[in-house]
Amino acid sequence: MIKDNKNSNKKPKFSSYWIYGIVIAIFFLLQIFSGGFGGDGGNNTSPSQFKEYLKDGDVDKVVVVNESKAKVYLTKDALAKEKHKKSITKSLIPTGTTLPNYTFQFGSLENFEDDTDQIIEDNNLTTEVTYETEQNVMGDLLLTLLPFILIIGVWIFIMRRMSSGAGGGAGGQIFNIGKSKAKLFDEKSDTKTSFKDVAGLEGAKEEVQEIVDFLKNPEKYTSLGGKIPKGALLVGPPGTGKTLLAKAVAGEAKVPFFSLSGSDFVEMFVGVGASRVRDLFKQAKEKSPSIIFIDEIDAIGRARGKNNFSGSNDERENTLNQLLTEMDGFGTNTNVIVLAATNRADVLDKALMRAGRFDRQIFVDLPDVRERKEIFEVHLKPLKKAENLDVDFLAKQTPGFSGADIANVCNEAALIAARKNKKAVNKQDFLDAVDRIVGGLEKKNKIITPSEKRAVAFHEAGHATVSWMLEHAAPLVKVTIVPRGRSLGAAWYLPEERLIVRPEQMLDEMCAALGGRAAEKVIFDKISTGALSDLEKVTKQARAMVTIYGLSDKVGNLTYYDSSGQSEYGFTKPYSEQTAELIDKEISDIIEEQYQRALELLEANKDKLTELAEVLLDKEVIFKDNLEKIFGKRPYDKEQILEDTSSIEKTVEEEE
Repeated sequence: MIKDNKNSNKKPKFSSYWIYGIVIAIFFLLQIFSGGFGGDGGNNTSPSQFKEYLKDGDVDKVVVVNESKAKVYLTKDALAKEKHKKSITKSLIPTGTTLPNYTFQFGSLENFEDDTDQIIEDNNLTTEVTYETEQNVMGDLLLTLLPFILIIGVWIFIMRRMSSGAGGGAGGQIFNIGKSKAKLFDEKSDTKTSFKDVAGLEGAKEEVQEIVDFLKNPEKYTSLGGKIPKGALLVGPPGTGKTLLAKAVAGEAKVPFFSLSGSDFVEMFVGVGASRVRDLFKQAKEKSPSIIFIDEIDAIGRARGKNNFSGSNDERENTLNQLLTEMDGFGTNTNVIVLAATNRADVLDKALMRAGRFDRQIFVDLPDVRERKEIFEVHLKPLKKAENLDVDFLAKQTPGFSGADIANVCNEAALIAARKNKKAVNKQDFLDAVDRIVGGLEKKNKIITPSEKRAVAFHEAGHATVSWMLEHAAPLVKVTIVPRGRSLGAAWYLPEERLIVRPEQMLDEMCAALGGRAAEKVIFDKISTGALSDLEKVTKQARAMVTIYGLSDKVGNLTYYDSSGQSEYGFTKPYSEQTAELIDKEISDIIEEQYQRALELLEANKDKLTELAEVLLDKEVIFKDNLEKIFGKRPYDKEQILEDTSSIEKTVEEEE
């Protein structure tokens, strides 16, 4: 008969109940050796009952043991009484002595002696009181060894948990703190995300798909002498889909995929970060070919030597040094590809960005109108939407929105529709969702005085009027004086998606932004604090024109912007005090010029401005149609120009 060696070689599992069993056993031993369970014989009684027995003359003698316990021996006459028959004890064969009939513990020896002597004296008793000392060698020994036994037991318990919990249990984390925290995804993992779930981002998706193809068919590329890229860095604004691309890679690649965050390397203990990097690449090499994905790599990849005022050894720099060595150093395994994502590529160390570590930088930009349509189609699938919902319209209404923003718009639209007890999500729900995300929640019950409401109405009407008159200002969508978020009113525009911006376009936008304050000045001859956000926006634009884009004639074709984020000037300005004064004056001149321009436009159209403000006060929300009734067709509206052109072409065709 063949024995099962596998089961016979298994070590018995160590359980925490072993510790509890040992402690309970020690407790019982202590009780036994100390007489806690009747080791001295006799029935337990109380001091009050003992006094009653003593008064009745039933006690022959009392033996006080160790000044804390009393052994009571009854007289022969007392043993014949019914109440004491249970206390009759047999003789001990080895010693020939009898056990006490009763035992009890008392508190103060002095009080016990006083009470006993008083009863004996009052009742003329001949009861004998003697004293003796008992030494419990085993009990004392157990009490002495108990702390050491407990410490050793706990230590054994922890060590067993360490050896069995190498995967990272609660106890295993103490000794496995230097182990990598990366999550492993492979063909056994249930990762359902694929490239089909990634809408838009065509260029970035192609490059990432090629990395997966490198690992699936390496001979296709190496046969011509090429080398598989060692790493790719995903760079882009937050919410554009960098992590989603990595999830798609994990779902598509049929190789082990290790995923973790840059902050997972950081710990309070010295050397832990570098140890985790070593362990991560060790696991990846053992399972090569494989992919490592480090999200938010700027947590450990910042430029070294920056802002290190302490002068001490920087743990983060040690982690980065180890990462640099593992990615491209002696003994580097080329079958491990590193993917990383960040929205702060400007702060990363130059050594980390070089070819050989991250051979490719994949830029994941904000989606354009065509890509936004594709993203909408993905997020609209689980929604019960209206049949006539125009996805193209939604894509045009969300310029500058990232993929995460669009997902949020779809979710908010569904919540708004549900709040209104609708059976389907329609166009207006999406517009309300966009307003909710951009401007905040409506506060219709906000307390506002009539004079303040009138000032807000003229302020917003001023924005609408100036933007309607300017060629390069963004086309107006709607104007509202309903408080929303932190603002008391808002004018909503649909900015044109431009790849480059010209000076006249920036100036028209600044003039439109100053239209609100200019309207207050024209109508009330007073200004207020309501233009704070407008002034902040205009000041940033003017400073960017002068110091970043070199669009100022007085300052010239200079820029003081460092795209690398590693300026060598530190806290000092990269220009002289005279240049600083020139920059400040130029910024002020640009803003004042546009403010005067807005004043002139509003003075020339004061009656229309007043009419628009009165309509706004009446309806609280007005749209493009209301402005067309007052101002007529916007002369610079591109959609209107296209409509006029098409109508002219139709007329010409009909005449021919």
